Amino acid sequence: MRPDEALKQIEIEYLRASDIYPDLHSNHEAYAVIKEEVDELWDAIKKHKGIKGNKEIKAELIQVGAMVVRYLNNLC
Repeated sequence: MRPDEALKQIEIEYLRASDIYPDLHSNHEAYAVIKEEVDELWDAIKKHKGIKGNKEIKAELIQVGAMVVRYLNNLC
């Protein structure tokens, strides 16, 4: 995936999540949300050991990126 495509997917997920969920209100909350997404990424990685280009892993990475952008936007 090209960097511009990856960033576009993160933007789409960021906008979707921002429409569904309220803004993050604290550093602790933002950390917890990102940690939850990273934990889901780790579960997908363990589930698909040795598989490159997996759609589930890609989706989780996009969600991690989107939550980082939400943190930046809401609290920084």
